[in-house]
Amino acid sequence: MQAFYADHFVLPLPPGHRFPMAKYALLRDALILACPELELQEAPACSDEELLLVHSGAYVDAVRHGRLSEDQQRAIGFPWSAAMAERSRRSVGGTVAAAFAALQDGMAANLAGGTHHAYPDSGSGFCVFNDLAVAARGAQALWAQSHSTALPVLIVDLDVHQGNGTAHIFADDASVFTLSVHGENNFPFRKEHSDLDVALPDGCDDALYLLALSDALAEVEQRFSPGLVLYQAGVDPSELDRLGRLKLSAAGLQQRDRMVFEWCETHRYPVALTMGGGYANRIEDTVQLQVNTYREALRCWRRWHNLAP
Repeated sequence: MQAFYADHFVLPLPPGHRFPMAKYALLRDALILACPELELQEAPACSDEELLLVHSGAYVDAVRHGRLSEDQQRAIGFPWSAAMAERSRRSVGGTVAAAFAALQDGMAANLAGGTHHAYPDSGSGFCVFNDLAVAARGAQALWAQSHSTALPVLIVDLDVHQGNGTAHIFADDASVFTLSVHGENNFPFRKEHSDLDVALPDGCDDALYLLALSDALAEVEQRFSPGLVLYQAGVDPSELDRLGRLKLSAAGLQQRDRMVFEWCETHRYPVALTMGGGYANRIEDTVQLQVNTYREALRCWRRWHNLAP
């Protein structure tokens, strides 16, 4: 199973910054040991042409050349630097590459990505460009080269924060279905309208969460038939997360991932995985939860290809 990384492109962040930048390199190191079947590859940089499928030319230019205003940088949560611009392109490029690989191989992944708060002309919440939206548009453009029908794309966003940027981008597009299962009282405090929003209360546990997710997937099944699934598998619904406000156990999160992957496998929906958020006090806890996601992905990938467990 192909997986793309860009952890060697690191943002220079000030001391005490709450974004856990080190988790990406730690995740790759952990996956090398825990999941040797992964075919790890450096993520390509997303091109201007790909970014412009979603983002405005003025915004892409501002990120490239360091012309973001102080307010724009504050909303994103990162100070601008050349490394910030390059890492943002690689994060998007990894998801685009994973989407293309999934269409060929059934499943693929980006060890970063899930930047669902970015809008066409602005960033927010540690998200510069919206990799999910760009990957959806890129996959549709690739598909159109050899098919007469449009590629329907489903975005399953299970980060604890609503995928507001993604919902906004595809609000009037019937070819992309957006599902967001998130904390009702968490950021962003002004929500957008996804095709299906499931807002959960603070303290939501495994049983309530998994029932809500099962019902949501059943409703999606009645309303939409995807040719590609983009899965934002943020681990910030964890009970260990300092920003999440939900109370999923490690076993509950792993069951969440298993439910999504088995649903895709049952219907033979190609799926590209992105990692999204994770803010446990101990970065090792976040990394372990993400490793668990990859273990579930690989179990599904083996069955997809009729390989031994």
